[in-house]
Amino acid sequence: MRAATVERKTRETDIFVALELDGTGDYDIDTGIGFFDHMLEAFAKHAMLDLKVRAEGDLHIDMHHTVEDVGIVIGQAAAQALGDCAGIVRFGHACIPMDETLSRAALDISKRPYLVWKVNFERPKIGEMDTELFKEWFHAFAMNGGLCLHVENIYGANTHHIIESCFKATARAFRMAVALDPRAEGAAPSTKGVLGG
Repeated sequence: MRAATVERKTRETDIFVALELDGTGDYDIDTGIGFFDHMLEAFAKHAMLDLKVRAEGDLHIDMHHTVEDVGIVIGQAAAQALGDCAGIVRFGHACIPMDETLSRAALDISKRPYLVWKVNFERPKIGEMDTELFKEWFHAFAMNGGLCLHVENIYGANTHHIIESCFKATARAFRMAVALDPRAEGAAPSTKGVLGG
C-alpha cells in the first residue's frame, strides 16, 4: 500500500494528513478555511487519492500559515507514500477547461523540486481568502513532494474557475505521474537508476 500519515505541529499550526495514492478519491478535510477545503477536495477527487486533512492554525492572524503548512504536510505525505518511486510513470500533464477558463499543469516526480507559476488573479480575495496564498500552497506542495511542477492559466476571467482549474489540472497530472507502469517492472524511471540529485 502506497500510503503515509504525517503530523506537523508548530507554534502556528497543528496539522495531520493521511494520504493513500491508490485510493478512490475519498476525502475528509477540515482546515477551517471553507474555499481551501473545497479545492483540496477537488484535488483528492481528481487525483484519485484518499486524503484526510485536519488543520488548526492561527487564523486569527491570517490564513497564510495554515495554507502553506498544509501544502508542506501533503507534500511530505506524498513523498513518503511514493518512497523510492520505483515503477512509476514519473511524468504527468493535464489541460482542464472550466467554463470560460483553461488551465494546464505538467509535473515531473524528479526529487528535484521546482515551481513555475504562471497564474494571475484580477481579484485579491475569493471570499475571505487571499488569492496570493494559492501560489504558497502549490510551492509548498511541490518543494516537499519532490515535484518539478509547472502550472499555467492560459485564459479565464472568473477567479473561482481559474483557481479550481489549476487544482484539477495539477491533480490529474499527479494522478498520471504516480501511476505504476507495468512495463517498468519496478525499475526507477531514470537512466541514473535513482531519482534526485
